[in-house]
Amino acid sequence: MPADAARPAAGEARFAGVRARRPVECVDLAEDAATVARGGFWAVVGEFDGPVRAWRFADVVRGDGTADPGDGDAWQGPSVTGWSTSMDRPTYERAVEAVRGAVRAGDVYQANVCRVLAAPLRGGAGGEPSAQALAAVLARGNPAPFGGLVHVPASSGLPPVWVVSASPELYLRLWDGVLTSAPIKGTAPTQARLGDKDRAENVMITDLVRNDLQRVCDPGSVEVTSLLAVEHHPGLVHLVSTVQGRLTRSAASAPDRWARVLAATYPPASVSGAPKLAALGLIAALEPVPRGPYCGAVGWIDADAGRAELAVGIRTFWWTADAEVRAGAQVAPGDRAAAVSGTLRFGTGAGITWGSEPSAEWAETELKAHRLIGLASAPH
Repeated sequence: MPADAARPAAGEARFAGVRARRPVECVDLAEDAATVARGGFWAVVGEFDGPVRAWRFADVVRGDGTADPGDGDAWQGPSVTGWSTSMDRPTYERAVEAVRGAVRAGDVYQANVCRVLAAPLRGGAGGEPSAQALAAVLARGNPAPFGGLVHVPASSGLPPVWVVSASPELYLRLWDGVLTSAPIKGTAPTQARLGDKDRAENVMITDLVRNDLQRVCDPGSVEVTSLLAVEHHPGLVHLVSTVQGRLTRSAASAPDRWARVLAATYPPASVSGAPKLAALGLIAALEPVPRGPYCGAVGWIDADAGRAELAVGIRTFWWTADAEVRAGAQVAPGDRAAAVSGTLRFGTGAGITWGSEPSAEWAETELKAHRLIGLASAPH
């Protein structure tokens, strides 16, 4: 019997144009990227402040490049009043002032400050909530260029993951040896509301992305192909710039290619700050809870084709089982009546510069969360 056939068919990953089932192994890309290089289709979920893991799926169906919306009527979300936040408004505004103080002291030019919203959510009959159903709700109500899901239940015997993303932001695309990133910085309800602070913020982060890519790309090949483009998404607009470069021959052919790329670029520049290391230290000091997959990476690597597409894990929900379930008391696959208790989370944040006004930055976090939380909370 093939090794892949020994595991249960639990788990699924969906992105535009691809649907994968039956996860058969999981690796940490920083520690075991060579396994990924040997081939296969891998779904990737990276935590902002933790590992970047990849799950290989045995059954992969590629379509026409469009997403399958699925059945959103099956989703039963938490109450819209049941969400709590890791930082209330006064706490968040004090964090904004702390970043402005760090800018004044010359420690950073910019740092992202984020908060995590959380609501209790039990699974449906048979165990965990339906990631497919939430993905369908988001695909209909908030379509996104990098939307997708990765769900590997605890009953699979592999490290579990439950992530549904409606990300509009490209972290990395590898296509024919070219590495591309398209950072978002600058958000407003309408294009007319975008200001000088948004443009300055975008230019700073675009320069940081350019520096990151230069660490693994051929000298002279890294270029900004688009600067300060305006993208319209449901309920808001973003400023987006695009940077690309050709991966060096040594990195492209190395078995640990993805470990090298992640060492140069992770976590994504647009959700950390500049300089990156100083911004990460400030984030760790100011934010009271880990970000988890929020601001990390969600996407796929097709090792057979030598291609990949990873989104920044924004506009992203993730669900985790309660501690006693994670410790090993998960629902047996055949127990169709049981439901696992756990928590659904969603992150929202803003980039802070010297020009930031605390109440406006809080309002930006509200703007980014409002539509998605409403969709996830409504009964369908």
